[in-house]
Amino acid sequence: MLLRYFIRRLLWMIPFLFVVSIVVFALIQAPPGDFLTTYVAKMAESNEGIDQATLERMREQYGLDRSLPVQYWKWISGLAVGDFGQSFEWNQSAWSVIKSRLPLTLVLMLSTFIFAWGVALPIGIYSAVRKYTVGDYVVTFFGFLGLATPNFLLALVVLYLGVRFFGVHMGGLFSDEYEGEPWSLAKVIDLYKHLWIGILVLGTAILASLIRIMRANLLDELSKPYVTTARAKGMAEWKLILKYPVRIALNPFISIIGIYFPALISGAVVTAVVLGYPTLGPLMLQSLLAQDMHLAGGILMIMCSLTVVGMLISDILLALLDPRVRYD
Repeated sequence: MLLRYFIRRLLWMIPFLFVVSIVVFALIQAPPGDFLTTYVAKMAESNEGIDQATLERMREQYGLDRSLPVQYWKWISGLAVGDFGQSFEWNQSAWSVIKSRLPLTLVLMLSTFIFAWGVALPIGIYSAVRKYTVGDYVVTFFGFLGLATPNFLLALVVLYLGVRFFGVHMGGLFSDEYEGEPWSLAKVIDLYKHLWIGILVLGTAILASLIRIMRANLLDELSKPYVTTARAKGMAEWKLILKYPVRIALNPFISIIGIYFPALISGAVVTAVVLGYPTLGPLMLQSLLAQDMHLAGGILMIMCSLTVVGMLISDILLALLDPRVRYD
């Protein structure tokens, strides 16, 4: 049953991503001009000219002289076989540019995800069980503070505190001696010595949101008759809470996994720029500004795929967690 459900969802991903690709291509092409328009403008700013013959040759080389349907078909047919096309700005395969930043992006995303979910779950349970106590008010205060504080502002504060009081620049992901070196255990340890700042900064808003979600749903479950009945039968309080209300309150907690997967890339653009992280967020911003169609389109399609994969994971986890959820 689970395998059939999984295969069916995978098959549904194909038409969904096809429709998404049309929307992505239309959005990238929506601004006036193209990559060469932006390129000529940059050349003009630096007082360098480019003759019309060279411009026409470049337009033909990049396929920008073709109609939009032809450009789209060439791009999407390439994606179907794993060819992301040529990055105009980097003058190399778009996939080679993306894959150089994808591993670090996934490490940051998954680490932030684990941190936020792992911390939010026990705090949300505590806040609900000890409602209207000093601890609950403290959690609520910092929750609202986390939601109200922009991630990039928190990143700037952390960088300032590091330089001002410790004399250490906390930006980047590696120490100088590990930049460009092959992967090793020492390099992974050095990565996490720098990465914890990004995890903390990016995880703050997500953590605050998840705590509020867990608290609200658990409070709703704790007021239901089955909890009162279980207490009346003498079941231990924490065993009761963890076995029944928490399990049901986890449903919305898990169902938003698909939303936060791509949000950790798109929502971290400014933060990654501030912290100097070589991830997909700043690369996506740069490619959109340059109208580098293949590179921007490839990154956006990866983000959409992460959304679909995240929703699939959350649906499967919900079905395994709650017997009321059926695969059919």
